[in-house]
Parts: sequence; C-alpha cells; structure tokens
Amino acid sequence: MPDQKLPAVPETILKRRKRQAESRALRAKQALKVKADRKAKRTQYFKRAEQYCKEYRKAELDELRLKREAKKEGNFYVPSEPKLAFVIRIRGINQVSPKVRKVLQLFRLRQINNGVFIKLNKATVNMLRIIDPYVAWGTPNLKSVRELVYKRGFAKVEGKRTPLSSNDVVENALGKQGMICVEDLIHEIFTVGPNFKYASNFLWPFKLNTPTGGWRKKVNHFVEGGDFGNREDKINNLLRNMV
Repeated sequence: MPDQKLPAVPETILKRRKRQAESRALRAKQALKVKADRKAKRTQYFKRAEQYCKEYRKAELDELRLKREAKKEGNFYVPSEPKLAFVIRIRGINQVSPKVRKVLQLFRLRQINNGVFIKLNKATVNMLRIIDPYVAWGTPNLKSVRELVYKRGFAKVEGKRTPLSSNDVVENALGKQGMICVEDLIHEIFTVGPNFKYASNFLWPFKLNTPTGGWRKKVNHFVEGGDFGNREDKINNLLRNMV
C-alpha cells in the first residue's frame, strides 16, 4: 500500500496563522507598555499630591507664625487680600435687569444653586457688585475646594458635561497646561495659578443642593441676617450644607 501523504495545509491558512500570532505578540507588548506607563503615572500623581500637601502646610504654618510674631510685638497681622472666590446663584429670573442677567451669564450662573470659582480682581469685584442681590459669595478654603471638585466636579469635554471619573479626563484636556491629575486642578484653582482661566473653564458650573434647613431670607444681605452678598470665609459653612 503506497504511503498516504498528509493533506498539505493551504498557504492562505498558514499566512493567517502567522498574522494572528504576530498580532497577539504585538498586543501583549502594547499591554505591557501601557501597564508600565500607568504605574509610572501613578507614582507621578502621588509625588505631586505629596508636594502640594507640603506646600499647603508650609503656607498655613507661615501664616500662623506671622500672626504670633505680630501679637508678640503688640501689632496686628493683616492677611493678604483673597484671590479666589466661590459664587453661588441664589435667586431666579423674575424681574432681573438686562445688565444683571448679562453678568450672571458671563459668570455661567444660569440656574439657581449653580456655583463657580472666580479670580478676584478689580473687574470681577465690580461685576460682583452688580449681581450682589442675586448671589452668595465668599472665599473658600482648601477643604471646600477639594470637596467641591471631588464630590460635585464635572468637566466640560467637547461641550458635554463629563464626570471627573479619572485623571485621564484632566490630562487629555489640560495636559498642555501641565495639569495631569485632579490634584493639579485643585492646586491651580486654590492658588489661582497662571492657568486658572483654563482650569476654571474646564470645570462645568457646580450644581449644588439647597442648603440643609433652607435659606434664611434671600432678599436681605448676609450682614442683615439674610443670604445674599459677600460672606467671606463663612461661605465654607454654607458649602458644607450644600455639597
């Protein structure tokens, strides 16, 4: 009986197998590279967060030292003017003059209980005076900024409201400005850095709850036992009840 030759594998199948093997090897190589990159980035995020933590602590201790020194000399310590404000819209659209409506629109405060971070300078302070009866504002501390971004933070990505679900969202939008993680974003806003404009516009206006127990009296100024106007650092207590 003559030897029966095994049927040869068609060349097309051999080529396909080879292509598939190459593709698998390439995918495995890419996966390893992505994993290594992710690990390196995580280390970078941690280092940056640690650096910012030291910076905030140093600033806090410096302020405390200056206060003590002034008290020792029998003087008063006058802290520097605040550079950051958080503005919350507290009243609706009834009987709003066009000028006030335009300023609220420029600040992106289109709904009640919307809030935004504002850089304080001569122009913005004058704008805040115009809309004073319609907003509550003050100077937030680090804890408030952090809580707002982590708990209520949404980004504007291609005109859409996108949750800050990962650091990649920040890096893709603000990588050019040197911000690669949420901690970078918080640092830029809290310190009112050179790229504050980009960081603030990247964040969608915050949608907050009505404060626990409701408002006191919206038509009165804060100093008269009402709600509107500048409440300086007292804004932090309000934000605790709204976030």
